[in-house]
Amino acid sequence: MKQIGREVCFLRTGKYNPRNGESSFLRLRDGGIMCVYTKYYGDDWTDHSIARLEAIDSYDEGETWSESRILIEKDKDALNLMSASLIRLENGDLGVLYLRKSMKDDKLLCMPYFVRSSDEGKTFSEPILCVNKEGYYCVNNDRLIRLKNGRILFPAAYHGESGRRLSAGMLTVCYSDDDGRTFHQIDGFVRSPYHDNTQLQEPGLYELPDGRLWMFCRTAYGHQYQCFSDDGGISFGEVTPAFRFTSPDSPMQVSSVHGKTVAIFNPIGYHCLREDCEVWKSPKRTPFVLAVSDDGGLSFVDMRSSFRDGGYLPFSLKCRLLESDTKNSYCYPAVIETKDGVLVAYYHSDDTTICLNGTKITKVEIGELDF
Repeated sequence: MKQIGREVCFLRTGKYNPRNGESSFLRLRDGGIMCVYTKYYGDDWTDHSIARLEAIDSYDEGETWSESRILIEKDKDALNLMSASLIRLENGDLGVLYLRKSMKDDKLLCMPYFVRSSDEGKTFSEPILCVNKEGYYCVNNDRLIRLKNGRILFPAAYHGESGRRLSAGMLTVCYSDDDGRTFHQIDGFVRSPYHDNTQLQEPGLYELPDGRLWMFCRTAYGHQYQCFSDDGGISFGEVTPAFRFTSPDSPMQVSSVHGKTVAIFNPIGYHCLREDCEVWKSPKRTPFVLAVSDDGGLSFVDMRSSFRDGGYLPFSLKCRLLESDTKNSYCYPAVIETKDGVLVAYYHSDDTTICLNGTKITKVEIGELDF
């Protein structure tokens, strides 16, 4: 499999900065590109440790980057702010979705908030809460999307409200029909077909050319799982395996760039001969693959074709390696189109045992997406 892309930035960790990750990009009004990421600035890299949102900028299509600056600092009652998603709003404002973690009555809360800025991130509005029930919601970075009809959506995995021990994940969607001024949560949850202790995690959304909304999610079942909505994300059908996207219990990202649809994922799932794992004992998140669809993603989800009649082989031929070094791990990608290619930001273990370490930004040239 051919390897593509080249490193243009690496936000490495250091003393009192044990983790940098969960990025999202946005094109600025002055032509630059902003990359927002979660910066942990204590002495602990784990998920609930102290962190805020910082930003770097590029004015040469991702070739070079500015020094990091604070974008949104956590408030005094928060454990951290993390996992940003950026969107350009219809009135020109910059929108930011993020997670705020806190303790309340001995319960660990993780709640999604949305803010907007009319001055490209110098100041922000008061945060608005996007869900209608307290609890622990997992919303990955770079998950905000806008449908062709203008609706803004993001998916979340709900892990309960019982305290520090998280329950198995159920999926939900929050949406805005007024350009991010208010958000509403759909009724009910999308549930796993199985009754294991993790179930469905870290969902993403992508609008297909036929109008369906594709929801895909991380699982411990050896593949991404998927379901579809025909009503703009209000309800979803049966949850089934996305057989093309094998997975070691890690998230996937799907985005549109230069008229193509790209899916970025770890392609090796659970199997009995694989002994290497992450520190939390799930299979190692390596290597890192970018798949390309020329039909708006329909070939990613069309399960009518099998290997024998040409389904899986053409898919594998349209996959390229972003990272091939299996000693390291890679996850939580974010994507933006540049004038001359694509930028992909993601966690890189950087020769350590911790997958959630530094952030690497790789630039893929337009021609590398052609097959």
